[in-house]
Amino acid sequence: MIKKIKPYLSDRIICQVVCLAIILVLCLSDYSHAKRKGGLAILRDAEIERTIRHMAEPLFEVAELDKNAVRTYLINDNTLNAFVAGGQNIFIHSGLLIQAKDANQVIGVIAHETGHITGGHLVNFSDRVQGATMMTLIGAILGAAAIAAGSGDAGMALILGGQQVATRTFLKYSRDQESATDQAALTFLEKSGQSALGFIDFLDYLGDQELMAGRYRDPYAGTHPVTSGRISKIRQRAEQSPYFNAKTDPAIENEFKRLQAKLYGYLKPPYATLNKYPVKNQSLYAKYARAFAYHKNHEMDKALKELDELLEYYPNDPFFWETKGQILFENGLVAESILPYQNAVKNLPEETLIRVALAQSLIATEDDSFLDEAIIHLKYALTRDPHNAFAWNQAATAYHRQNNEAMTYYTTAERFLLIGNLRGAMINAKHAIDTLPKNIPQWVRAQDILVVTESNMPDKVRKQQEEKEKKHKK
Repeated sequence: MIKKIKPYLSDRIICQVVCLAIILVLCLSDYSHAKRKGGLAILRDAEIERTIRHMAEPLFEVAELDKNAVRTYLINDNTLNAFVAGGQNIFIHSGLLIQAKDANQVIGVIAHETGHITGGHLVNFSDRVQGATMMTLIGAILGAAAIAAGSGDAGMALILGGQQVATRTFLKYSRDQESATDQAALTFLEKSGQSALGFIDFLDYLGDQELMAGRYRDPYAGTHPVTSGRISKIRQRAEQSPYFNAKTDPAIENEFKRLQAKLYGYLKPPYATLNKYPVKNQSLYAKYARAFAYHKNHEMDKALKELDELLEYYPNDPFFWETKGQILFENGLVAESILPYQNAVKNLPEETLIRVALAQSLIATEDDSFLDEAIIHLKYALTRDPHNAFAWNQAATAYHRQNNEAMTYYTTAERFLLIGNLRGAMINAKHAIDTLPKNIPQWVRAQDILVVTESNMPDKVRKQQEEKEKKHKK
């Protein structure tokens, strides 16, 4: 087992450091400009990520991409945009999801971005970066490191703050690239038995923005040139597809409407949500959106009432349970949040973010009898999502409370590596190597962290660290 793990661990660390160096080099030149403009953040939510994957994975499969190698991220920005960066990483703006007419429009956009991946259109990267959220994109490309303290409203933790660099436009493609990518997208849609009508509708909307001043256009229109000729060419081929009038899978459409209600309730002001989803609307989607609006408006009882009514009809829905647990947790009812989170895990045991949320509640009770259960959930989550820095932080807290010095050092090293603190990762990896039993997977991993962080540490910092260690030994 150790032999199988070590090459994977080493490759993962090298990939992390390489990505970190690349993004730092590309973004530093825009840092002063970025500080003035503010920046973006990545949102993480189990249900939304799951829905995006359900829409995207059929496209990845027909594009002959390893679906486990392509990562999708949600950016908190109300504009219409999506882009590919850092290899096989697709970033989707929340504005695109909220404003889309239906799931098919988003599927069409994902098909197009998948075409950019298969077409290898990520060249001249430095010329195309117009201001990236430096720490946000580092974290995203390294695996969307969830480092925010707190529960992250409804599981949607803002996972990287750091030094903000505004990201309004990331990549700008040529018309030739867009044409080739359109054809690839149409191929992927047809092979997966889906209509391209949504994609055409989306481009029609963007085409109308050509008459607007540049600053009022959505970023997607700026990075992906839209012309009437382009749309006409897409429509001509799309109408020949036997799936042109095919309807989206009702299950996917239902998931997408839930996603929209959840995002709207979470991101929009409560008054806007209650206007869009008034009390007279008793649909699942309206109740779900209002639960978030009431929560944001500090009306916990109303929020819980909406959720309890949903759970009465859908008692096994993991995301309704998760939301209830999160609302209780954020209102200081930590112990009461445990059962809803446990029910969520029971109904969807493979979902790592829900397990991390449950572990957080267990740890936050400050009752050490819950620590073993918390660690079980964190181990499960980190085995499947090793880039979740917030989970590593929770694990370090739990091990520290158990007086497990070796695992505290190790988990802290993992967390520091993910958030770009190479010095902290190096120091804790050294302590982990000294205290962990030799040749177990964590000991091997700590060695990998130490080797890579030391080799990437600036000479001045490395010398200072060596001098401190010498003095400490004396």
